[in-house]
Amino acid sequence: MANLALDALLREFDDKRPRGLARAISWAESGRGADLIAHLYPRIGRAMTIGLTGPPGVGKSTLSSALVKKARSLGKTVGVISVDPSSPFSHGALLGDRIRLTEHFVDPDVFIRSMASRGHLGGLSGATADAVMLMDAFGLDVVLIETVGVGQSEIEIAELAQTTLVALQPGSGDSIQVLKAGIMEIADIFVVNKADHPMANQLRREIRAMMEMLSFSGWVPELAMTQAVTGDGIDDLWRAIDSHVVYLNESGEISRKRREAFAHQVRQLALGRLQARLERHLYDDTRIDLDPYAAADEVLAHFGVYGGEEPEPALAAARPRAVVRGLTGHDG
Repeated sequence: MANLALDALLREFDDKRPRGLARAISWAESGRGADLIAHLYPRIGRAMTIGLTGPPGVGKSTLSSALVKKARSLGKTVGVISVDPSSPFSHGALLGDRIRLTEHFVDPDVFIRSMASRGHLGGLSGATADAVMLMDAFGLDVVLIETVGVGQSEIEIAELAQTTLVALQPGSGDSIQVLKAGIMEIADIFVVNKADHPMANQLRREIRAMMEMLSFSGWVPELAMTQAVTGDGIDDLWRAIDSHVVYLNESGEISRKRREAFAHQVRQLALGRLQARLERHLYDDTRIDLDPYAAADEVLAHFGVYGGEEPEPALAAARPRAVVRGLTGHDG
């Protein structure tokens, strides 16, 4: 029955029906994406992937809408993944940022998907990587990923997107704190949105000053001033995105970006599966009369992983199959 359902879904997907793409992403969100991705993986690698992050309230959804409009004016098909905070009760998307993309709802060449973060760190949903791959395999030219709203450690988007936009707004007390927290290193392009604000030029100077403190090898982040509501500066922003794409291809950095995206996906899948097994073991088997460190060693030993410090090389070489069993649940 499962194979019949998968075959029907793939036929719908191959026919370029938006419903097929929507169902495929739902499969991935429900944890059934493995067979689907295995079938479609050879098709990926053509789409331009753009990540958009920044503090809450900076206007990311309005910027997304403006970028979609620009891409469509160039004849490109577009997929948008809007990752929203989750409801603590239903775990569904809480804000529904697709409201700001309503002008694109009737465009058959724009596919918009809102995904709940469900507590996933990094400003993304756990199934975001699958959704990116599925939109790419579907044949969309541009995939735009809008994060929840970046905080001090939520920089995961840089591993998934080829071009990362960090949006900031003038007059925001936390904008420079965000820059200090490590966002500076992930930005391919800085976007000062709401550029008509009286403090916009001050923010631009602050960003430039902080960039001078860092050394860049290869690409030096560009800075675009936009007013997304009116569309001002969007052409300049798109030119900066195009310049970065050209740089990636001409320098060969695109290969590194793809390796990073692949490593991100493998890491998230492996950690997710391991965490599920750990949670079951913690509740079922771990004795509470142990101290936490001893309990952690016992849990690791149960999975065939040496607790505490790294084992001696000879010991590690003597039991590689135990490690494989612990991670995969079956003999290596």
